[in-house]
Amino acid sequence: MMTINIYYGGRGLIEDPTIYVINKLTEVLKELRVVVNRYNLFEEKHSISTLTRTLKDCNGIILATTVEWLGIGGLMQQFLDDCWLYADKEHLSKLYMMPVVTSSTYGEKDASYLLTKSWDMLGGISCTGISAYVENHVEFETNPDYMFIIEKKAESLYRTISQKKLTLPSSSQVLKQNVLRKNTLELTPQESEQLSIYVSDDTYVKKQKEDIEELTQLFKEMLGDTEADSSQELLNHIKSKFDTNSEITASYSIFLTDIDKTIVIEANASNLKCYYGQKNDADVIAKTTLEVFQNILDGELTFQKAFMSGVLTAKGNFKTLRAFDSIFQLS
Repeated sequence: MMTINIYYGGRGLIEDPTIYVINKLTEVLKELRVVVNRYNLFEEKHSISTLTRTLKDCNGIILATTVEWLGIGGLMQQFLDDCWLYADKEHLSKLYMMPVVTSSTYGEKDASYLLTKSWDMLGGISCTGISAYVENHVEFETNPDYMFIIEKKAESLYRTISQKKLTLPSSSQVLKQNVLRKNTLELTPQESEQLSIYVSDDTYVKKQKEDIEELTQLFKEMLGDTEADSSQELLNHIKSKFDTNSEITASYSIFLTDIDKTIVIEANASNLKCYYGQKNDADVIAKTTLEVFQNILDGELTFQKAFMSGVLTAKGNFKTLRAFDSIFQLS
């Protein structure tokens, strides 16, 4: 027995002429002993991805939507996206689709074409559909000529599916094979179906997000610990270079531009304080990179020479600036 599924992407408004059209199509198809299943996407919006499973149980489908201002609507677009991601492409290649679009504004033919184009790119078989501009839904629904056209379209769809009519080759099929290749894992139809269930399961998705956040926090803490160790190591390196016999009193604020940290060094005769922070009244306020500062500590470059060469900028007491090389044993 033939089975046709209807996927309605409108908002379910009473005055929506698309509902009238699909109801009339349903009447005629049932008279022809066709099993008709209807899925209202606005009722299934939290589990649209699982609707791709219903495609396996039918011989043809009707994609019905309403143009309220532009395009086919978000729910229908989501359904087509999920068909691309999760549906069994082998089965889609044998599935007939008829688009049904009505609008009270401009764009019903564009929307119908978009549905047809989308189905072609999915690899399915497209049939001639119904598209209509409806200014007054009462007049549209009571017009016997329009009713006759809709009935004939239903009969035509039935004959097309029952006779398995072939269609001429389309460039969309070639485009799909050669260009539109998904950058995703190659999954079997069963795996795709299972994935669609997971995606629609709010509890599962929420748990996955929580796990990702937990891992992210863990890596941040690990990274933070690494940065903390590195920062403390630099302070220890400075302290190890301090000349305890120095009798110089001076303070330095050195901003390391590449790590966005400021090191404050306060030397008071034989005592040294070294920490990360701010000291706006330091005798010398300098700016350089971590690499240059490491070279100074390793004795590869003097503080004064770094200043004279321009790799370190500084302001303050020039005598205190030169004294930096005397406070530390840098040779």
